[in-house]
Amino acid sequence: MSRAYILVVDDEPDIRNLVKEILQDESYEVAMAEDGKSARQALRDRRPELILLDIWMPDVDGITLLKEWGENEGLPCPVIMMSGHGTVETAVEATRLGAYDFLEKPLSLAKLLLTVNRALEAEQLKQENVGLKRHVHAVHEPTGRSPVMQRLREQVKRIAQHDTWVLVTGEPGSGRETLARYLHSQSVRRDRPFVEVNVSSIVKGNAAQELFGSESDGRIHYGRLEQAVGGTLFLDEVADMDLEAQSQLVGALDTARFLRVGGTEPVTIDVRIIAATQHNLEEAVQEGTFREDLFYHLNVVPLHVPPLREHAEDVPELLNFYVDWYVTHEKLPYRHFNVGAQNTLRNHPWHGNVRELKNLVQRLLILGAGNEISQEEVEAALGAPDVGTSLGGLESLVTFDQPLRQAREEFEKVYLEYQLRQHEGNISRMAKEVGMERTHLYRKLKSLEIEFKDKR
Repeated sequence: MSRAYILVVDDEPDIRNLVKEILQDESYEVAMAEDGKSARQALRDRRPELILLDIWMPDVDGITLLKEWGENEGLPCPVIMMSGHGTVETAVEATRLGAYDFLEKPLSLAKLLLTVNRALEAEQLKQENVGLKRHVHAVHEPTGRSPVMQRLREQVKRIAQHDTWVLVTGEPGSGRETLARYLHSQSVRRDRPFVEVNVSSIVKGNAAQELFGSESDGRIHYGRLEQAVGGTLFLDEVADMDLEAQSQLVGALDTARFLRVGGTEPVTIDVRIIAATQHNLEEAVQEGTFREDLFYHLNVVPLHVPPLREHAEDVPELLNFYVDWYVTHEKLPYRHFNVGAQNTLRNHPWHGNVRELKNLVQRLLILGAGNEISQEEVEAALGAPDVGTSLGGLESLVTFDQPLRQAREEFEKVYLEYQLRQHEGNISRMAKEVGMERTHLYRKLKSLEIEFKDKR
């Protein structure tokens, strides 16, 4: 399995080799560069997860390289500076430019290993926090004690032990992403990145750059495949990928190598692919909108997430799970569903599946009062009238007695759901109406967990 990949840049061969031996003894994968030129080449060859960078080198100093690498998108990974003749001013400048830490030579081996471990752990936590900000829940086991959910969990645990690619199918809101994250957490790649690509939100024609990255004038943008190295790449709504990007992805999967956009040297990848879709890819293959060879690449192990209506006996447990989650993570007041409310919800059709249930729980905790959620309150929430264009139409769904951020999110959700209905799912027309670029609108709908299917 892929290990953390560290680049050591130092013009002194003895130091390079010593550091390499020490890191390899700790099971790290190590590459070396003797000057700025070879360091730049090493970054083109492969994205490191940590760089140990000397300051004084014959062709270019480490501070200049640090500044160069940090332009535009920021440093590609944590950088630890090393120097035997550093000053306080140099250390301050390196920190200002984004260096994680500064080590003085002669190196203390214990301090070197401690700093490397801390830098890698800090980067992992940073990526996890980014993921948690995008997704309002942490990784958790798919909820439910019904036979169908028990079988699904056992199936995922078995599949996770084998490094095969997986195709997850299921209706919108059924929990495909939850399943993918859970599968990753059970696999041998659990300590490596989980990188999500929402294919439907990529601007047409930009999929190649998003997936494979790009090179221009010596500057490198690492795509999602390289960001996921050693871990899992989750391709959500893979059926929406354009044919050109599909062709390039097939080539990358066939050879485990690819070229960045504008690049000339191949990059090697080690990544597990989990793809998800609400569509029937076999039909898409017959219609010519999805490549047959890519379908067979992705469909090594199929997993189907059942709609909530097929395991309605899990509704009470799901209600309790999301009540506890919102109370713990968003500090909403605790309320419990009485028996009548639970019975009503067990018989609800749940066209929006688990996502609809989750949003209902959040709305009832925010807008309701009292410890108990009654059947009448649930029926009123389920039968809420369509949002009008006046303030009066919003007052039943948005309360003013809450922090501004939550009120704004509630309003945006209600407003965009209304616009989505008014334009019958046509995102292009809707974007013009609300005054947003289509790409930004896709992201906003995704962040608010509003289910949609573009009907252009």
